[in-house]
Amino acid sequence: MANLRDLKKEIDYRLEELVFDCDMTIYFRPDKEKEIFAIMQEGVELRNELYHKANNPVEPNNASLVRKYYAAFHQEMVDAYGKLFEKLSALHD
Repeated sequence: MANLRDLKKEIDYRLEELVFDCDMTIYFRPDKEKEIFAIMQEGVELRNELYHKANNPVEPNNASLVRKYYAAFHQEMVDAYGKLFEKLSALHD
């Protein structure tokens, strides 16, 4: 991880991608609008959770633990957004 600012930008970027994909899905599947909006809300809640976790590392004075924390945090972020994208993809079936 380069720095906290880049991490926050990545969190926002992934949310923007999710919202864009949700908008496109609504365009092609207007009958699934409520389910899609629920996924968008989950994405926003996830973003807020991730921001809170990013701003509050477990042990801020221990550099080694902070690096491990942010490495695990990044993987958690990727997995969480991946699950939301999978939920969205499942609506196409």
